[in-house]
Amino acid sequence: MATDIVSQLADSLAKTGVEEGELSYKGQGRKLDNAESVEEIVKEIQDFQGLQALRLEGNTVGVEAAQAIAKALETKSEFKCCYWSDMFTGRLRSEIPPALNSLGDAVMTAGARLTVLDLSDNAFGPDGVKGIEKLLKSSACYTLQELKLNNCGMGIGGGKILAAALTECHKRSSAQGAPLSLRVFVAGRNRLENEGATALAQAFQLMGSLEEVHMPQNGINHPGVTALATAMQHNPGLRVLNLNDNTFTKKGAIAMAQALKHLRNIQVINFGDCLVRSEGAIAIAEIVSEGLPILKELNLSFGEITEEAALTVAQAVKDKAQLEKLDLNGNCLGEEGCEALRETMDGINMGDLLGSLSDDEGELEDEDDDDEDDEDDELDEEELEEEEEEEVEEENTGNKVSTPTPASRPPDVSSFLCFPSPDKLLKLGAKRALLIEQQVDVSDPAKMAEAFLKISSVYKEDDEDIKNAVLDSIDAVLKKAFATPTFQGYSFVSSLLVLLGLIKSEDKVKPVRVVPGHLQVLEHIVQQDYFPKENVAVLEAFMSRNNKALESCGSAKNTLQSTLQRVRSES
Repeated sequence: MATDIVSQLADSLAKTGVEEGELSYKGQGRKLDNAESVEEIVKEIQDFQGLQALRLEGNTVGVEAAQAIAKALETKSEFKCCYWSDMFTGRLRSEIPPALNSLGDAVMTAGARLTVLDLSDNAFGPDGVKGIEKLLKSSACYTLQELKLNNCGMGIGGGKILAAALTECHKRSSAQGAPLSLRVFVAGRNRLENEGATALAQAFQLMGSLEEVHMPQNGINHPGVTALATAMQHNPGLRVLNLNDNTFTKKGAIAMAQALKHLRNIQVINFGDCLVRSEGAIAIAEIVSEGLPILKELNLSFGEITEEAALTVAQAVKDKAQLEKLDLNGNCLGEEGCEALRETMDGINMGDLLGSLSDDEGELEDEDDDDEDDEDDELDEEELEEEEEEEVEEENTGNKVSTPTPASRPPDVSSFLCFPSPDKLLKLGAKRALLIEQQVDVSDPAKMAEAFLKISSVYKEDDEDIKNAVLDSIDAVLKKAFATPTFQGYSFVSSLLVLLGLIKSEDKVKPVRVVPGHLQVLEHIVQQDYFPKENVAVLEAFMSRNNKALESCGSAKNTLQSTLQRVRSES
């Protein structure tokens, strides 16, 4: 009897959050396909008086199940918080918009006023944004404070749709005397690029209420960075600005430095992996020195910053009483420069606030001219725009371009491997595997591990074209590698584990950001005949450990573990 009571209590706690008014099914891994599969959830929603928050993250919800849940939400007028991240794993992309439409319509029907909408890690692309477009424009979102769309694959198109919806919401809510005052915006890993970022920047400037902006890893270059910098100036309450792993160059960094002048409430600045370069770092340091009184964290890591610029940054933070961390790792200081930086930080009694310098790249032998690099960036962008315009014209008119132009270039494999995207992979065409083989040294295990992670990073389970392109390319390249007599399979696996952050290396190797695609494609290759079965046990051992690097890939990790166990038992 006691066991039954404990079991019932545990079940109850698992379903119901500790927050008042919250009903939670978080991380239960339920496969909710139809109305019958959600009968229990529907009843609990109906019976929950004063429901304010519903957590569905970590389950997989089909269209019919979403419609049944939506029906139960139609009477919940006090509803405020949608925690609906990672709830479409394994679903076809075509299923997601109607599911989101049903849930959104229910919230509007209920007359609810949302404060939180979290749809991160759903990989729904531009069509998914269309699925929430009506909701975002409605009175249900006039009170929205947090919008989280991290890792949704929105792309440029989705970014523009989102920006237009937020702009319309602000217009309508302003007419009602209570303009939309979004405080937190999260949209990392969405391939927004310059156009998507610029569109959103216009919406941000209009709102002027943002306190946190997180837009890492979006392929944004200095034109998009400059647009965001202008928008940030109009959000004086901004406390956190995270643009990690975009490409500022000097122009973008200087524009962002000018924006920081207006942000006296800023506490966290994350421009790591942004290639701010020395002149950009010095410009930022000047603003830090003159203002930003409550700055807590400054991240300028992996930015090709030299010793002189790093020391300037260190001097700039000396009077920041609330500083908790300065990150200048992965720059170009050299051994003497690292030591000088440590001494400088010790000299201002901030030595313990300096992050690790273990990944320093060493002194630059020939420092690139920033102006030339920025001009090259502009030329590349102009050529790409010309090429895209020609393609659109051909599609619209049905005519072929009669004469070749300088912008007409063959697919660039090196561009894909440097900055992977699904579109770039598809544009490589049917011979993509051969093109990649020619670019990558298939006899080098470390290079092959890097290439594997680049290609698999764009994998999408619910997009057949991308899925097939990735798997075909991976199979062809790895089959050739493992067939090469000098190729060492164990070294390949070791390099892979290092890059995934699962084991440490004596060399200064920076782990990648692990995404589900890495693990989903890894699950595929371990089942192929070309993959040595003696390496399966090694992978299984490391995948079974708890590791923060894999926390964002729970479902993919579990599937991989199961497959590894099965393959090992069968071999």
